[in-house]
Amino acid sequence: HMLIHTGEKPHKCSMCSYAGMRSGDLRAHMLTHTNEKPCKCPLCDYSCSRNAEMKAHMLMHKNEKPFKCSLCSYATTTNSSLKIHLIRHTGEKTFKCSLCTCSYTSSSNLKAHLFTHTGEKPYKCSMCSYATNRNGNLKLHMLTHTGEKPFKCSICTYACTK
Repeated sequence: HMLIHTGEKPHKCSMCSYAGMRSGDLRAHMLTHTNEKPCKCPLCDYSCSRNAEMKAHMLMHKNEKPFKCSLCSYATTTNSSLKIHLIRHTGEKTFKCSLCTCSYTSSSNLKAHLFTHTGEKPYKCSMCSYATNRNGNLKLHMLTHTGEKPFKCSICTYACTK
């Protein structure tokens, strides 16, 4: 409990700069490096690495969004998502790179940026040699293998992947 007051984070990741107060936080964090997602939704094919994420996801099935923005009509299932949304209103770049002067509005953008320093491309295609530093890029790339074109024109039959 005292760690809350001291701010000490003794549980450090050996693969990146993450540090946490509890060993359970570090265990959950390590899943981000392996892309392991042991929590599976019983109602759809969603999976995630943490129980808290699954609880928030389950609210989506109930269409409950208890966290509301006071500046616009945005509402979400988690307090952390609301905090991330509020940065859109302020434009504040609170996620700073420890290796250069770059800063970002989201932790995911900072994480992708950090890979530019290491050259690491942890998201790899299982069907070809494609690799990238962003999970979203891999998902988009996978459409080239499936042939799926999710973006459709509302006027004609044109469809595309981006």
